[in-house]
Amino acid sequence: MKFQRFAAMLAVLALIAAACGGTADDTTPPDDSSVTTTAAPVDAGQTDGESTLDVVKNRGTLRCGVSGSAVAFSETQPDGSVTGFDADFCRALAAAVLGDANAIEFRALTAQERFDALSSGEIDVLMRNTTWTQSRDTEVGMDFAPTTYYDGQQLMGRSEQFSASSTLADVDGAILCTNAGTTTEKNITEGAQVAGATIQLETVETFPEAMEKFKAGTCDLVTTDGSGLVGNKATAVRDGEITEDEWVIFPTAPISKEPLGPVYRQNDSTWADVVNWTVYATIIADEKGITQANVEEMMEVDPEAARLFGGEGELQTAMGLDAEAFLNVIKQVGSYTDIYNRNLNPVGLFREGSFNAPFNQGGLIYAPPAR
Repeated sequence: MKFQRFAAMLAVLALIAAACGGTADDTTPPDDSSVTTTAAPVDAGQTDGESTLDVVKNRGTLRCGVSGSAVAFSETQPDGSVTGFDADFCRALAAAVLGDANAIEFRALTAQERFDALSSGEIDVLMRNTTWTQSRDTEVGMDFAPTTYYDGQQLMGRSEQFSASSTLADVDGAILCTNAGTTTEKNITEGAQVAGATIQLETVETFPEAMEKFKAGTCDLVTTDGSGLVGNKATAVRDGEITEDEWVIFPTAPISKEPLGPVYRQNDSTWADVVNWTVYATIIADEKGITQANVEEMMEVDPEAARLFGGEGELQTAMGLDAEAFLNVIKQVGSYTDIYNRNLNPVGLFREGSFNAPFNQGGLIYAPPAR
């Protein structure tokens, strides 16, 4: 009996120690040194067990993290508005949750700020052209929505030194500029090592700073996702800073895989469903040839479209949304093609022949069925 009482006391003491003690294991991902914790605290308006969906609906606005300086993806305009591909997916989510694509607060974030801003609850979702990686999915404590843009890292230099057929072996001895806190640093460092090239890497806080160094001749090359290089070159040509032939982007095959899309805090399946299916709704509409202009007409002839956009058999109310949540997305913001063409075609990024073409046209853009 004494032994049993002693064992019981030990068990109680162990439970108390477990409840009071224990330290979180703070880990730092190899390519995002500014992120120091895997925990995902929420903002002051969110209680334990409450979904971000409830917080956003109660607040009446969506807080969306963007770059604010990514050409054609999220650019802050002189009047404070934000335009671009990523910005429009923020608007799509606001339309789905709140019925108003403009019920949104944009937060411009650097690469080093973005994950802390999401973990702390400063933002509800991150649309800051963020690459889905293993470390971010595990150590950093993020969850990723469907990829909205498939990209890959490339380099840009002056045509007097490089050509479109240049390879990483040709950058030996070069000075390369890019922004810190990104997968870009590790990709180029590892890529140059494999190619047997010695490089000097200079990092700055934002990519526009890297571009300024490149323009000033401080760097021989600048590197980031190919879409970013295309956009910056198109802007420089448009503004008369260079001619079309002065800068060249290489190599032809990108040196990395950069699946980009929305990011949200881990372990919130209700919010995850909303973000994921907002993206899928734009893709399903695209697969069916549905646009802002014809969505209501197509609902009358396509049963799946009718369900997805609020008709008989709709599933949106079971997700905590209005039945017409995704109808609002298409009417107010558009299908995937509407969003893509409006923002990316003007800088020379086209879906045809790219990974961002529909799955039935050789691309990777694909959505599960709405049923």
